[in-house]
Amino acid sequence: MVYDELRRLAARQMADLGNAGLTLQPTALVHEAWMRLTARSPGTWNNRSHFFRTAALAMRCILVDRARRNSSRKRYGTQVELEQADKVPNGPTEPDRHILAVDECLKRMEQDHPECARIVQLKFFAGLTNQETATLLGASLRSVERHWAFARARLYQMMGSPAPPRAPDA
Repeated sequence: MVYDELRRLAARQMADLGNAGLTLQPTALVHEAWMRLTARSPGTWNNRSHFFRTAALAMRCILVDRARRNSSRKRYGTQVELEQADKVPNGPTEPDRHILAVDECLKRMEQDHPECARIVQLKFFAGLTNQETATLLGASLRSVERHWAFARARLYQMMGSPAPPRAPDA
């Protein structure tokens, strides 16, 4: 049951990132996250909410580590690796840059607005909806929506982009 839920979340997350250039599939992300979760703290979760927050953090670490590896490979790879990377349509650098930028902004947000950072982590890296996030955090839907609106605006501000149009459950 947990595997199916993690697989669904990973598939949603990978779709949100855009699969162009990503070599990691949702099943591989879930397996890698599960390996990290069970290796570090097998079965020591207090409740469902704690487990999914931990899983979201594991997925974040995996995606950020992979993006850093791809980025450094692109920067310091051999000529053959660089030529092959350039042939990939919509190469891996755009999703990697996006993941790394969000991670960097999230680190800064954790300092000033930890509640908002938790919501971003659950929504961005675990792919949860506002309702799922509210349920896991034990907060009201309205509070999550309010923190998410603030966090989105702050993220776009930190990333130097104009704020996107408002989506109903984004």
